[in-house]
Amino acid sequence: MSEGSLYLAVVPAYNESATIVSVIEALRRHAPTFDLLVIDDGSSDDTHALADGAGAQVLRLPFNVGIGGAVQTGFVYAREHGYDFVAQVDGDGQHDSMELERLVATMEAEAVDVVCGSRFLTDDYRYPAPISRRAGIHIFAFLLSRLVGGRVSDPTSGFRLYNRRAIELFAREYPHDYPEVEAVLMLHHHRLRMLEIPVKMYTRGGGSSSISTGKSAYYMLKVLLALFVGLGRSRPSELGSDRAVATAQPGA
Repeated sequence: MSEGSLYLAVVPAYNESATIVSVIEALRRHAPTFDLLVIDDGSSDDTHALADGAGAQVLRLPFNVGIGGAVQTGFVYAREHGYDFVAQVDGDGQHDSMELERLVATMEAEAVDVVCGSRFLTDDYRYPAPISRRAGIHIFAFLLSRLVGGRVSDPTSGFRLYNRRAIELFAREYPHDYPEVEAVLMLHHHRLRMLEIPVKMYTRGGGSSSISTGKSAYYMLKVLLALFVGLGRSRPSELGSDRAVATAQPGA
């Protein structure tokens, strides 16, 4: 890790009392260089008390604003407190904190703005999700890859590492509702570079997904609309390299 740099792990959490303590303990154990910030997104359970008792810094939102608002709160906090790098880690236990070291090493080696952990880069890392969800992810990946001119395999992944330029961008503006797909498109438009690497992910350890069966159709339509609107959006002039999205080869 870069000497003298400040690292922050942001954990958005909504009713994650079943997993939040184990997530915090794993981050403390495997990523001790990272400060830890839990964004309690208006939970109705004891997520806040458990996170606080486990020793995490906790910001408690007064009501549920959704994953986009919770994550942007983390970016604003990071910008205001001078952090150089932010890792986004879900509070449901899906992400392996041991993989954070690989995200950091990749960012340092490749000089990119965002490193994204992908479930789908190799057969060894197939994600055990319902076929309907996998199909939706692959549709988004196909369309987004065409829009940005580079392969995107896992556009809904919430396991990402951001540098200072990406923190500044997303502290100012970040998509709401279901933001991960649109965030990749924003990186492209602002000419910031994202690199994907293969990582292991697991099924959630408790609680329930924000994308319930009843919301699946809305989620698909909303994100597809955002992607097509992105076709007509102009790029800023000078914010980064011409190639915004790149993908690491499996095993790299």
